[in-house]
Amino acid sequence: MARVHILDIRVESFGIKNLLLSWRLHQLVCSGSMQDHIRQLTTPGYLVNPTQQEAQHAAITVVTATTLVLAYASMIALYPSAVAPELAKTLGGSSSVVGLQVSLVFGGGVLSSLVGGALTRRLGPCRASQLSLALLVSGALLLTAPSLITFVSASLLAGLGYGLTNPAASMLLVRYTPASRRGLVFSIKQTGVPLGGVIAGASAPLIAVTFSWQAGLWVFAALGVAGIVLLHSRSSDWDTLREPNTRWLVTPFNGVALVWRHKSLRQLAVLSFMLAGIQLSISAFTVAMLVEELAFPLVMAGFVMAALQVCGVAGRIFWGWLGDRLGDRLLALGLIMSITAVGCGLLFSMTPDWPRSLIMLVLCVLGSASLGWNGIYMAEVARFSPPDRIADAAGGCLVVTYSGVLLGLPLVTLLHLWLSSYTAVFGILALVVLLAFVPLKTAYRQALPG
Repeated sequence: MARVHILDIRVESFGIKNLLLSWRLHQLVCSGSMQDHIRQLTTPGYLVNPTQQEAQHAAITVVTATTLVLAYASMIALYPSAVAPELAKTLGGSSSVVGLQVSLVFGGGVLSSLVGGALTRRLGPCRASQLSLALLVSGALLLTAPSLITFVSASLLAGLGYGLTNPAASMLLVRYTPASRRGLVFSIKQTGVPLGGVIAGASAPLIAVTFSWQAGLWVFAALGVAGIVLLHSRSSDWDTLREPNTRWLVTPFNGVALVWRHKSLRQLAVLSFMLAGIQLSISAFTVAMLVEELAFPLVMAGFVMAALQVCGVAGRIFWGWLGDRLGDRLLALGLIMSITAVGCGLLFSMTPDWPRSLIMLVLCVLGSASLGWNGIYMAEVARFSPPDRIADAAGGCLVVTYSGVLLGLPLVTLLHLWLSSYTAVFGILALVVLLAFVPLKTAYRQALPG
């Protein structure tokens, strides 16, 4: 009989009941491919002679844990943006300064991604996830100190934790989930990013108004500590294949070098650089475009932005499922890019005379695509990686991905200063998406047999 692990209560303890993942996860791990997956789990370092029920339970636990860790990282990263006016009063500056925090977080993410793969192999994916949570908790607590210096330091510290989440998650998901379902399970894990944003956006302002903006960070820090404690019970199972002698600090560019040597990984990384910049731009400038150029009221524009994020959550799951269903995740990625290009092109042609309902429909469809590519991308990175270097490949690819986030927003800002039109900027982004088909085509050719 399968054991019931204490980690299963993490959905409740993090207050994310609305995930509603358990039923869907049960379906995907109960597929016919589970028999092959059970045989995979009998190799050294996995479960010993697992029953089908134990293999299903292990897969559900891993997907739930990795999704929640990523959701927590997103909550901490986006918390300052959710309380920007209150935070600005404390820091004594403009609320626009808080926008730099996202760049600082992803700057820290780039740094930790450089060593994330090797560090994950040294510590094991469970201990690496605990370290990630510890860095995020430390960043949250440091952020409560009312100082611009601590604000910068806290954002970088949280970014270091953010960057460690995906290498550890990739190693666990490849070990404990069926290969035929990885598009879906990686996509479910990636829903942690927008879900964390939704949770921060819904709870942080309420806590700030009722108590103080620092109180929310204390609550979130306590949740992170609880997560570290709960993960401890899984270390003996998840970290059995760790390599304690791995030198992780003296060779920080090993993951990037690995990606560069493998043409498919290199093309995927270049592709992610473009898509990450476009994703951030759509998230960052939609409200401004709606209000300043399409005559939307601010409240309605905020509602459209929230709807776009929700569609991004649904899109990540749908595209992951479709990629597995088609048996060709790169084809699904091509469909995502096609919809994104068409959507950005439609934004370019919009005027205030367009029906608001049609504008909202276009943005929601665009959100489901432009925010929905990440899970498929991470699943393909795992597929093209050497089996013993999955964490390194994930870290190396994410250095490039996060660089797209880091550089994308300033570049789009400069474009807007030049063109004085957000719709025109989105027209240029449509061309960037079309350019991204070049690395996709190259990666697709590499994936063909023979």
